[in-house]
Amino acid sequence: MILRPKILPIALVIICVVSACGEKDPNSNTGKIASATSMSLESNAVIQDFPVAYISRPLLGVENQTPVISPRTMNIFEPGASLILKDRAIASAMETNISDRAFVTDGSTDAIPLYDVRDVESDTAGTQLVFSLRGPFDPDLDIEEQPSWNIWLFDLKTDELRRIIDSNTIAEAGHDRDPHFLADGRIVFTSNRQRQSRAILLDEGRPQFAALDEDRREQAFVLHTINSDGTDLEQITFNQSHDQDPTLLTSGKLVFSRWDNVPGRNSISLYRANPDGSQLERLYGYHSLDSGRDGSEIVFLDPRETEDGRILVLAQLDDGPVLGGDLLVLDVENFVEHDQPTFNSMGSTESGQTSPLDAIVNLSAPSLRGRFASAYPLFDNSNRLLVSWSQCRLLESEIIVPCTEARLATTAPAPMEAAPLFGIWVLNLDDETQQPVVPPTEGMVFTEAIVMSPRPTPNFIMPLSSGNSTSQVLSQDTQALIDEGVGILHLQSVYDLDGVDAAIPNLSTVANPVLTPAAERPAVFLRLVKPVSLPDRELVNLPGSAFGRSRGELMRDIVGYTIIHPDGSVLVKIPADVPLALNILDLNGRRISPRHRNWLQVRPGEVLTCSGCHSNTSEQPHGRPDAEPPSINSGGPFDGLDPSFIVNSGETMAEAYARNVETPSLSFDLVFEDLWTNESQRPKDTGFSYRYQDLETAFPVSNACNNNWTVNCRATINYESIIHPLWSVARNVIDIDGITVLEKRTCIECHTALDELSLAQVPIAQLNLTDGASTDQNDHFNSYRELLFNDAEQTLVDGALVDFMEQVFDSAGNPIFELDADGNLLLDINDQPTPVLRTITVTPSMSTNGAHSSSGFFDLFSIAGSHTDYLSPAELRLISEWLDIGGQYYNNPFEVPQ
Repeated sequence: MILRPKILPIALVIICVVSACGEKDPNSNTGKIASATSMSLESNAVIQDFPVAYISRPLLGVENQTPVISPRTMNIFEPGASLILKDRAIASAMETNISDRAFVTDGSTDAIPLYDVRDVESDTAGTQLVFSLRGPFDPDLDIEEQPSWNIWLFDLKTDELRRIIDSNTIAEAGHDRDPHFLADGRIVFTSNRQRQSRAILLDEGRPQFAALDEDRREQAFVLHTINSDGTDLEQITFNQSHDQDPTLLTSGKLVFSRWDNVPGRNSISLYRANPDGSQLERLYGYHSLDSGRDGSEIVFLDPRETEDGRILVLAQLDDGPVLGGDLLVLDVENFVEHDQPTFNSMGSTESGQTSPLDAIVNLSAPSLRGRFASAYPLFDNSNRLLVSWSQCRLLESEIIVPCTEARLATTAPAPMEAAPLFGIWVLNLDDETQQPVVPPTEGMVFTEAIVMSPRPTPNFIMPLSSGNSTSQVLSQDTQALIDEGVGILHLQSVYDLDGVDAAIPNLSTVANPVLTPAAERPAVFLRLVKPVSLPDRELVNLPGSAFGRSRGELMRDIVGYTIIHPDGSVLVKIPADVPLALNILDLNGRRISPRHRNWLQVRPGEVLTCSGCHSNTSEQPHGRPDAEPPSINSGGPFDGLDPSFIVNSGETMAEAYARNVETPSLSFDLVFEDLWTNESQRPKDTGFSYRYQDLETAFPVSNACNNNWTVNCRATINYESIIHPLWSVARNVIDIDGITVLEKRTCIECHTALDELSLAQVPIAQLNLTDGASTDQNDHFNSYRELLFNDAEQTLVDGALVDFMEQVFDSAGNPIFELDADGNLLLDINDQPTPVLRTITVTPSMSTNGAHSSSGFFDLFSIAGSHTDYLSPAELRLISEWLDIGGQYYNNPFEVPQ
């Protein structure tokens, strides 16, 4: 069906023109705005000589409300939009429809093809436009079959319009949005192509596909770059949900909006990175979702740099029915949150965000100040913005009237907001007067306006892959790392928690191996985990049961392990172009840190240095080298070290090891060897290891990767094939005759519902570890449900297993009996009152929160436990890591039965 603009009754249009656009409340702040339409055009002298581009679209929707596109939805299609170019920034200037020239029709119809157009941007010279266009709309096709979003370029000098990717096959292979020019003429944009991620899937032995976002609603859009001639397409960010609105700062860095969407975090805030994707960092607003000026929950969208180096954003409702938002200016130089300064600005009583507007823009109710759909700073020293703005209008008895304080205060009936009326205006922030550039029109929305005027040329940051980089990482040069497909992670100390020494009693004591043996150090190993890309339902159907006890963590792979040195430092090669999370582990290989709540990445050849760790709830600066406090680990020299290892001044132990020995790669073996203790002061700690090769059951990793880790190696733990077989391994203690069982230790011989004669029995400890479909969930084995879900205690009655029922008593100890609807006692066949009975809940011994939350299981296998030595260290390590990453039923979507 073709979407058409709603046609308002003529009476409503006339009332708006003669009344709503001029009436004002003498007590309101809108008077300056209403009178601004009569300003002299001479006040616009600087920009009026440059072309203005904007997007015109029909106001689509039901009744008076405009359908609002969620900031978490990228793959949209609203046909009917156009890209308009005005010769000059004045209302009377001539206009040209650029998007109508995108495709040449065969002349068989007079109808103009319908397109959707978004994301218009100019180069810094003001001579070229890039924008996203989708169409032409075909009413005979479903939305999934419509043409894809493509990037188009218009050259003002040559009057040429062309699609960046000329080939239809390549252009239609993905959706491309949000294009912006880079300093060298390339274009950065967001796309669901996931070019590198798809190639890595193939290297992992899985089919190529575009992964869904973490809500599993649409394919994730992440940042890519491309030459203006359509060559050298490259993916530069590797988020699992959307990265959008990239823009280039004068510093040469990119700032963009990122959707962090992991359990406990569902926010859109600002990130920053180099144009090649290196040095990715959280920039602003990760903990500022509650900072809307009207008290609303907001997201930060469409960031643009202002002349003074701050960031102008559109603050939009996180999830709401209104079109448009508020304008905020962010001081990212001195703040990481609205109420959290950077380390160097600590003590500041200012706010990290202000508004250039006096009046508050209401986001969740009719807003007296109106609302903004876009804003574009003018780099002309005039303190003005080119904005898309709609005044506040109400609908009273089918008549559109302007908002006034009195009307908005009416409670019966409550004010009904009329359809918005977005036009293009020049907003003078000095006095909040504004002048029309594109007067508003009923039934239309004019937005995303930009001025094609010259702007400062941004700094050019040389990409790591250029070959001209001179960066050195110990003995590894950048090109060697690029060739290997890795970067380097350098953690200065895991005991650095938001700039505070979290080591007990302190870092200097824990870092001294003579004073603190490995058994007394909290952190011994580091695990790297990656999300598993999830395909859409057309490729694989994933029911909720596929994820197991909790869907929160979706599916996870283990990328590898490395050692944490006594000072808490780590330096290791890690896979490039892969989203990663870090787990800090104890001596047993069990996670002691909270789960990471945002994805890290390195580009090939990059060195990612982190000062330490971060509390999930803390708003302290973290992950921004220019904002966070200095590391608590000032480096060498250290006391108590083996003299064969020389740690230079200011050097971490991990750096010293890499310099003296090698920069290690990850491994799937957890191996501890005491390298550091000075034997003249005390004996070295005894080494130990947890290796997959010590398992009697299937490994979660290939033999090749188990023997030699490479960047594409992954450990994938599915419950049925990797964990459940542990319960069947023969463990019984046998007499010297080779026959007599002295002690039953094989799990399923005790934890089963059938005895040796196949007669029903109560499983030991009410735990049934056998296979077979659970009666609670046919997609799960009995053992999985018993280990991770609440169960009812069972008993044996007449040779059958039934739920044990106990009588219920009140708080005074009196029995409670069943009553009928009238409150009378229900009597049994013997005319006796029927007691109220209930089952007894058996709590599970395991938790998907991790191994340390599963003490009911692991305590049994401790030295003091009843099952000491029943499971091997390698088996306990396997179970620990499976629970640490979420205890999923499947961690490979392609092994889920279809």
